[in-house]
Amino acid sequence: MAANIPFQITDWSKIPVTEHQGANGVAHWQTSQIGDLRIRIVTYSANYEADHWCRKGHIIYCVEGEMTTELSTGEKFTMNAGMTYQVSDGLSSHKSYSKNGVKLFVVDGEFLAHLG
Repeated sequence: MAANIPFQITDWSKIPVTEHQGANGVAHWQTSQIGDLRIRIVTYSANYEADHWCRKGHIIYCVEGEMTTELSTGEKFTMNAGMTYQVSDGLSSHKSYSKNGVKLFVVDGEFLAHLG
């Protein structure tokens, strides 16, 4: 579990950007890690396609743009600016795509562990 978090402000302009190749396109991450809590701003390039099926839980807020998330069951969901999705670890394998690029605010960590 994450330790108690005292009040703090994150100046995202000072958080370094890391690059992550997708099957197509690239994702840029800015990551703040507080114990097991990971908070990120993630930007997918145009024509981005994830290179793996993810089983990790996330809470994702779409800041701008649009992306489609496909579940391993074949279901597809489109998110636009102002929308969120949330899923616990191990409950739904998912893979994301973005035709024109997207900017996301992503939160994940042990608090999303599936208690099943």
